[in-house]
Amino acid sequence: MRRTSRAISSILLALLALLFLSPIYIMLVNSFKTRAELYNNALALPESFSLQYFEAAMKKMNFLTVLGNSTFVTVMTVIFVVVLASMTAWMLVRTDNKLSKLMFMAFISTMLIPFQTLMMPLMQVMDWIRTYLHIPMLNTHGGLIFMNIGFHASIAVFLYHGFIKSIPIALEEAATLDGCSKFGVFWRIVFPMLKTITITVAILDVISTWNDYLLPSLTLSDKGLRTIQLSTFYFFGEFTIVWNQAMAGLTLTIIPVVIFYAIAQKYIIKGIAEGAVK
Repeated sequence: MRRTSRAISSILLALLALLFLSPIYIMLVNSFKTRAELYNNALALPESFSLQYFEAAMKKMNFLTVLGNSTFVTVMTVIFVVVLASMTAWMLVRTDNKLSKLMFMAFISTMLIPFQTLMMPLMQVMDWIRTYLHIPMLNTHGGLIFMNIGFHASIAVFLYHGFIKSIPIALEEAATLDGCSKFGVFWRIVFPMLKTITITVAILDVISTWNDYLLPSLTLSDKGLRTIQLSTFYFFGEFTIVWNQAMAGLTLTIIPVVIFYAIAQKYIIKGIAEGAVK
Protein backbone atom coordinates (compact mmCIF):
# COMPACT_ATOMS: atom_id res chain seq x y z
CA MET A 1 0.00 0.00 0.00
CA ARG A 2 2.78 2.38 0.92
CA ARG A 3 4.72 1.53 -2.23
CA THR A 4 1.61 2.21 -4.33
CA SER A 5 1.00 5.59 -2.67
CA ARG A 6 4.66 6.52 -3.11
CA ALA A 7 4.54 5.53 -6.77
CA ILE A 8 1.41 7.61 -7.32
CA SER A 9 2.99 10.56 -5.51
CA SER A 10 6.13 10.25 -7.62
CA ILE A 11 4.10 10.17 -10.83
CA LEU A 12 2.09 13.22 -9.77
CA LEU A 13 5.26 15.12 -8.86
CA ALA A 14 6.83 14.20 -12.19
CA LEU A 15 3.75 15.44 -14.06
CA LEU A 16 3.75 18.68 -12.08
CA ALA A 17 7.46 19.13 -12.79
CA LEU A 18 6.84 18.65 -16.51
CA LEU A 19 3.96 21.12 -16.36
CA PHE A 20 6.06 23.81 -14.69
CA LEU A 21 9.04 23.17 -16.97
CA SER A 22 6.98 23.19 -20.16
CA PRO A 23 7.39 26.99 -20.77
CA ILE A 24 11.18 26.59 -20.58
CA TYR A 25 11.01 23.69 -23.05
CA ILE A 26 8.88 25.72 -25.46
CA MET A 27 11.22 28.71 -25.18
CA LEU A 28 14.34 26.59 -25.69
CA VAL A 29 13.22 24.49 -28.68
CA ASN A 30 11.70 27.46 -30.49
CA SER A 31 14.93 29.42 -30.17
CA PHE A 32 16.47 27.02 -32.74
CA LYS A 33 13.59 27.00 -35.24
CA THR A 34 12.92 29.00 -38.36
CA ARG A 35 9.74 31.07 -38.32
CA ALA A 36 8.05 28.52 -40.59
CA GLU A 37 8.88 25.66 -38.22
CA LEU A 38 7.75 27.67 -35.23
CA TYR A 39 4.36 28.51 -36.70
CA ASN A 40 3.90 24.95 -37.98
CA ASN A 41 4.34 23.26 -34.58
CA ALA A 42 5.61 25.11 -31.52
CA LEU A 43 6.04 21.91 -29.49
CA ALA A 44 8.05 19.85 -31.97
CA LEU A 45 11.83 19.62 -31.93
CA PRO A 46 13.67 21.73 -34.55
CA GLU A 47 14.85 20.06 -37.75
CA SER A 48 18.39 21.27 -37.06
CA PHE A 49 20.13 22.92 -34.15
CA SER A 50 21.82 26.14 -35.17
CA LEU A 51 23.07 29.07 -33.09
CA GLN A 52 22.28 31.66 -35.77
CA TYR A 53 19.26 33.00 -33.88
CA PHE A 54 21.26 33.28 -30.69
CA GLU A 55 23.91 35.25 -32.56
CA ALA A 56 21.26 37.54 -34.04
CA ALA A 57 19.62 37.97 -30.64
CA MET A 58 22.93 38.85 -28.97
CA LYS A 59 23.64 41.46 -31.63
CA LYS A 60 20.18 43.01 -31.41
CA MET A 61 20.26 43.05 -27.58
CA ASN A 62 23.82 44.42 -27.43
CA PHE A 63 24.26 41.47 -25.12
CA LEU A 64 27.63 42.15 -23.51
CA THR A 65 26.64 45.71 -22.58
CA VAL A 66 23.28 44.81 -21.06
CA LEU A 67 24.82 41.80 -19.33
CA GLY A 68 27.37 44.11 -17.70
CA ASN A 69 24.64 46.58 -16.72
CA SER A 70 22.49 43.90 -15.09
CA THR A 71 25.49 42.37 -13.33
CA PHE A 72 26.56 45.75 -11.93
CA VAL A 73 23.07 46.68 -10.73
CA THR A 74 22.47 43.24 -9.22
CA VAL A 75 25.82 42.95 -7.44
CA MET A 76 25.68 46.46 -5.98
CA THR A 77 22.08 45.98 -4.86
CA VAL A 78 22.91 42.70 -3.11
CA ILE A 79 25.98 44.15 -1.37
CA PHE A 80 24.13 47.18 -0.01
CA VAL A 81 21.07 45.16 1.03
CA VAL A 82 23.18 42.56 2.86
CA VAL A 83 25.28 45.17 4.70
CA LEU A 84 22.49 47.58 5.61
CA ALA A 85 19.77 45.01 6.38
CA SER A 86 22.03 42.86 8.57
CA MET A 87 23.16 45.86 10.64
CA THR A 88 19.59 47.17 10.90
CA ALA A 89 18.22 43.81 12.02
CA TRP A 90 21.01 43.41 14.59
CA MET A 91 20.29 46.79 16.14
CA LEU A 92 16.54 46.12 16.19
CA VAL A 93 17.08 42.79 17.97
CA ARG A 94 19.60 44.07 20.51
CA THR A 95 17.70 47.31 21.18
CA ASP A 96 14.68 45.75 22.82
CA ASN A 97 12.26 48.63 23.34
CA LYS A 98 8.97 49.89 21.93
CA LEU A 99 10.64 52.02 19.26
CA SER A 100 12.65 49.09 17.87
CA LYS A 101 9.53 46.92 17.80
CA LEU A 102 7.62 49.68 16.04
CA MET A 103 10.37 50.07 13.46
CA PHE A 104 10.45 46.31 12.85
CA MET A 105 6.69 46.26 12.32
CA ALA A 106 7.09 49.16 9.87
CA PHE A 107 9.57 47.09 7.86
CA ILE A 108 7.19 44.11 7.88
CA SER A 109 4.18 46.21 6.88
CA THR A 110 5.95 47.55 3.78
CA MET A 111 6.17 43.99 2.47
CA LEU A 112 2.40 44.04 2.05
CA ILE A 113 2.34 47.06 -0.27
CA PRO A 114 2.23 46.17 -4.00
CA PHE A 115 4.80 47.93 -6.13
CA GLN A 116 2.12 48.90 -8.66
CA THR A 117 0.53 51.23 -6.10
CA LEU A 118 3.84 53.02 -5.52
CA MET A 119 5.41 53.28 -8.96
CA MET A 120 3.83 56.55 -10.11
CA PRO A 121 4.31 58.44 -6.79
CA LEU A 122 7.84 57.01 -6.63
CA MET A 123 8.69 58.36 -10.09
CA GLN A 124 7.27 61.76 -9.14
CA VAL A 125 9.40 61.87 -6.00
CA MET A 126 12.53 60.78 -7.89
CA ASP A 127 11.85 63.46 -10.54
CA TRP A 128 11.44 66.07 -7.78
CA ILE A 129 14.78 65.02 -6.26
CA ARG A 130 16.45 65.28 -9.67
CA THR A 131 14.90 68.69 -10.43
CA TYR A 132 15.26 70.50 -7.13
CA LEU A 133 18.09 68.69 -5.33
CA HIS A 134 20.06 68.00 -8.53
CA ILE A 135 20.65 64.37 -7.56
CA PRO A 136 20.37 62.13 -10.66
CA MET A 137 17.88 59.52 -9.49
CA LEU A 138 16.32 58.78 -12.89
CA ASN A 139 18.09 57.33 -15.92
CA THR A 140 21.09 56.29 -13.82
CA HIS A 141 22.19 52.95 -12.42
CA GLY A 142 22.76 54.63 -9.06
CA GLY A 143 19.12 55.70 -8.81
CA LEU A 144 17.94 52.22 -9.80
CA ILE A 145 20.20 50.61 -7.18
CA PHE A 146 18.94 53.06 -4.55
CA MET A 147 15.31 52.14 -5.27
CA ASN A 148 16.12 48.42 -5.38
CA ILE A 149 17.66 48.66 -1.91
CA GLY A 150 14.48 50.22 -0.57
CA PHE A 151 12.22 47.56 -2.05
CA HIS A 152 14.42 44.61 -0.99
CA ALA A 153 15.29 45.82 2.50
CA SER A 154 12.08 44.70 4.22
CA ILE A 155 12.29 40.98 3.50
CA ALA A 156 16.04 41.03 4.23
CA VAL A 157 15.54 42.68 7.62
CA PHE A 158 12.78 40.19 8.41
CA LEU A 159 14.99 37.19 7.64
CA TYR A 160 18.04 38.58 9.45
CA HIS A 161 15.93 39.57 12.44
CA GLY A 162 14.68 36.04 13.02
CA PHE A 163 18.15 34.55 12.59
CA ILE A 164 19.94 37.01 14.89
CA LYS A 165 17.48 36.29 17.71
CA SER A 166 18.96 32.78 17.87
CA ILE A 167 22.52 34.07 18.43
CA PRO A 168 23.44 34.13 22.16
CA ILE A 169 24.07 37.67 23.37
CA ALA A 170 26.73 36.29 25.72
CA LEU A 171 29.12 36.03 22.76
CA GLU A 172 28.77 39.75 22.10
CA GLU A 173 29.13 40.63 25.78
CA ALA A 174 32.33 38.59 26.02
CA ALA A 175 33.76 40.37 22.97
CA THR A 176 32.83 43.75 24.49
CA LEU A 177 34.59 42.86 27.75
CA ASP A 178 37.68 42.00 25.71
CA GLY A 179 37.70 45.56 24.38
CA CYS A 180 35.95 45.04 21.05
CA SER A 181 34.00 48.04 19.74
CA LYS A 182 30.35 47.81 18.72
CA PHE A 183 31.40 47.91 15.09
CA GLY A 184 33.92 45.15 15.72
CA VAL A 185 31.40 43.03 17.63
CA PHE A 186 29.09 42.98 14.66
CA TRP A 187 31.64 42.37 11.89
CA ARG A 188 33.95 40.02 13.82
CA ILE A 189 31.45 38.07 15.92
CA VAL A 190 27.88 38.40 14.58
CA PHE A 191 28.19 38.73 10.82
CA PRO A 192 30.35 35.59 10.30
CA MET A 193 27.59 33.63 12.03
CA LEU A 194 25.03 34.93 9.51
CA LYS A 195 26.55 33.07 6.54
CA THR A 196 23.53 30.85 5.82
CA ILE A 197 20.93 33.60 5.96
CA THR A 198 23.22 36.00 4.08
CA ILE A 199 23.48 33.55 1.19
CA THR A 200 19.71 33.13 1.24
CA VAL A 201 19.13 36.89 1.13
CA ALA A 202 21.69 37.20 -1.67
CA ILE A 203 19.99 34.47 -3.73
CA LEU A 204 16.54 36.00 -3.35
CA ASP A 205 17.82 39.48 -4.20
CA VAL A 206 19.80 38.26 -7.21
CA ILE A 207 16.77 36.50 -8.67
CA SER A 208 14.46 39.43 -7.94
CA THR A 209 16.80 42.13 -9.23
CA TRP A 210 17.95 40.22 -12.31
CA ASN A 211 14.41 39.36 -13.41
CA ASP A 212 12.93 42.79 -12.70
CA TYR A 213 11.51 44.50 -15.76
CA LEU A 214 9.02 47.08 -14.46
CA LEU A 215 11.24 49.27 -12.24
CA PRO A 216 14.13 49.51 -14.78
CA SER A 217 11.61 50.29 -17.52
CA LEU A 218 10.37 53.25 -15.46
CA THR A 219 13.84 54.39 -14.41
CA LEU A 220 16.17 53.86 -17.39
CA SER A 221 15.65 55.41 -20.82
CA ASP A 222 19.11 55.49 -22.47
CA LYS A 223 19.87 52.38 -24.51
CA GLY A 224 23.37 52.13 -23.07
CA LEU A 225 22.00 51.90 -19.52
CA ARG A 226 19.34 49.25 -20.10
CA THR A 227 19.43 45.99 -18.20
CA ILE A 228 19.23 42.56 -19.81
CA GLN A 229 15.48 42.26 -19.22
CA LEU A 230 14.81 45.60 -20.91
CA SER A 231 16.82 44.51 -23.94
CA THR A 232 14.19 41.88 -24.79
CA PHE A 233 11.95 44.81 -25.75
CA TYR A 234 13.72 44.93 -29.14
CA PHE A 235 12.12 41.66 -30.26
CA PHE A 236 8.53 42.79 -29.74
CA GLY A 237 7.59 45.36 -32.35
CA GLU A 238 4.31 47.18 -32.79
CA PHE A 239 3.26 45.07 -35.76
CA THR A 240 5.61 42.07 -35.85
CA ILE A 241 7.34 39.83 -33.34
CA VAL A 242 10.47 37.89 -34.29
CA TRP A 243 9.59 34.89 -32.15
CA ASN A 244 12.65 32.71 -32.77
CA GLN A 245 15.06 35.54 -31.90
CA ALA A 246 12.84 36.50 -28.97
CA MET A 247 12.99 32.95 -27.62
CA ALA A 248 16.76 32.92 -28.05
CA GLY A 249 17.05 36.28 -26.29
CA LEU A 250 14.85 35.16 -23.39
CA THR A 251 16.95 32.00 -23.07
CA LEU A 252 20.09 34.13 -22.81
CA THR A 253 18.54 36.27 -20.07
CA ILE A 254 17.81 33.34 -17.76
CA ILE A 255 21.08 31.41 -18.21
CA PRO A 256 23.17 33.46 -15.71
CA VAL A 257 20.59 33.39 -12.94
CA VAL A 258 19.89 29.68 -13.49
CA ILE A 259 23.59 28.93 -13.12
CA PHE A 260 23.77 31.05 -9.96
CA TYR A 261 20.66 29.40 -8.52
CA ALA A 262 21.93 25.90 -9.31
CA ILE A 263 25.14 26.60 -7.42
CA ALA A 264 23.55 28.17 -4.33
CA GLN A 265 20.00 26.76 -4.16
CA LYS A 266 20.77 24.36 -1.30
CA TYR A 267 20.99 27.33 1.07
CA ILE A 268 17.50 28.72 0.34
CA ILE A 269 15.32 26.34 2.35
CA LYS A 270 17.90 26.01 5.11
CA GLY A 271 18.33 29.76 5.45
CA ILE A 272 14.63 30.61 5.40
CA ALA A 273 13.83 27.86 7.90
CA GLU A 274 16.55 28.92 10.32
CA GLY A 275 15.87 32.63 9.91
CA ALA A 276 12.09 32.77 9.88
CA VAL A 277 11.24 29.94 12.28
CA LYS A 278 13.77 30.60 15.01
